[in-house]
Amino acid sequence: LVDTNVIDRIHTIMAIQPNERVVEIGPGRGALTTGLADRTNHLTMIELDRDLAEELRTAFPAANLSVQDVLDVPLHCFNGARLVGNLPYNISTPLLGRLTDAHEVIDMHFMLQREVAERLVAKPGTRDWGRLSVGAQYRWHIEILLDVGPMSFKPVPQVDSTFVRIEPIQPEAEAVDYAVFTDVVRTAFAQRRKTLQNSMKTFGIQWEHTHVDPRQRADSTTLAEFVALANLLASR
Repeated sequence: LVDTNVIDRIHTIMAIQPNERVVEIGPGRGALTTGLADRTNHLTMIELDRDLAEELRTAFPAANLSVQDVLDVPLHCFNGARLVGNLPYNISTPLLGRLTDAHEVIDMHFMLQREVAERLVAKPGTRDWGRLSVGAQYRWHIEILLDVGPMSFKPVPQVDSTFVRIEPIQPEAEAVDYAVFTDVVRTAFAQRRKTLQNSMKTFGIQWEHTHVDPRQRADSTTLAEFVALANLLASR
């Protein structure tokens, strides 16, 4: 990220306070890091590239530096922290999926490929509604804050980006067994072109005991309906 106007807007949006613990994921050459280090006394950087890590260690000696893959970081390390990062496409989806279990994170501000951001905020009945949408919206309130064009980056990518805020929430409809819920969602979207009655045959659901239409497909099934199906199965 090289656009100073975008960088300044991100820092203004986050409004970090000196006593807040901030974890930056993939700081790279430190485009965001300078502003973070100026605003908080509790900055941790997670960087996989060892050469970049050495540069960061020299530039930000007061910050903590963890040289590892963020996907290997235990989730409890994020407790009580605000997360920020310009996430590369190849790790954004698996990382977001993993962070749905990071219940004690304060909030997250991520630069994502636009199509990933659109999937996070998608609604039932749209082409972007999928496993990521359901899992994310069960745990989080997600807000699109800023669209960022390719020219704001160097090298210039072939895609548009979007900066989002993600905040943990208490689910409106809570799954009795979260593992069953995730299994229901995964199974339904594995064959998203089929009706629920066909894609979820192995569960032996008694559809007459639900308010869910078995003729609908996963991409038109709401979060509350997925929770209802999971809770029916968990109660058997």
